[in-house]
Amino acid sequence: MQPSGRGYDHGITTFSPDGRLFQVEYARESVKRGTTTVGLKYRGGVLLIVDKRIASRLIIPESIDKVYKIDDHIGFATSGLVADARQLVARARAECQINRITYSDKVPVDILTKKICNFKQSFTQYGGTRPFGTALLIAGVDDNGIHLYETDPSGAYQSYHAGAVGRGRNSVVEYFEKKWKKNMTQNAAVKLGLEALRSSMEEDLNKNAVQIAVLDKDGFRLMGKDETIGHIDKLPAKEE
Repeated sequence: MQPSGRGYDHGITTFSPDGRLFQVEYARESVKRGTTTVGLKYRGGVLLIVDKRIASRLIIPESIDKVYKIDDHIGFATSGLVADARQLVARARAECQINRITYSDKVPVDILTKKICNFKQSFTQYGGTRPFGTALLIAGVDDNGIHLYETDPSGAYQSYHAGAVGRGRNSVVEYFEKKWKKNMTQNAAVKLGLEALRSSMEEDLNKNAVQIAVLDKDGFRLMGKDETIGHIDKLPAKEE
């Protein structure tokens, strides 16, 4: 996108003549450059699957986090600027604790999603700030059911059966459109999610770079490395 030359892309609160906020669009471009993050529902819960994209063999994979436990029943997966995502994660955890102290109960997933997206939207409205250059997949299980939300740097959000954010989003969504079904088992959902993630990549999955989180009636669980590798090893050969 070429700058307008008239300053519309410099002021966060300034609309261009055709009604665009360029800083928000630039933030979306930051997300598109991020690693692919996948989420999908299954019969008893919801999965979050990320590719951490290990750029060097010198990097310790465990030092990179793209999936976060927010509360016992909620998890976030991120794509885009990791440092920005950490601020939203900290905010979300604080909101969960405030709700527990105030109401002696866990926060509903949809309410937390709305609070975080309202916070993100405020950074598109006031001067002296910039939008968060990250998108979130928010997954959780509460008394109202199983939830998966996709959020945007603008503060917009939508609920999905299966979705993705990051550079491979279009490929993953296209794969899910063809393959996703209701009432899948957890193992079938893991297989589908890994296949969808792999379909967005030119190379095969890096076993040390994949992270899987499970949210069900028992809460949030991050799969161990051996369990994750076991699921990857069971995948059929990648189609050319």
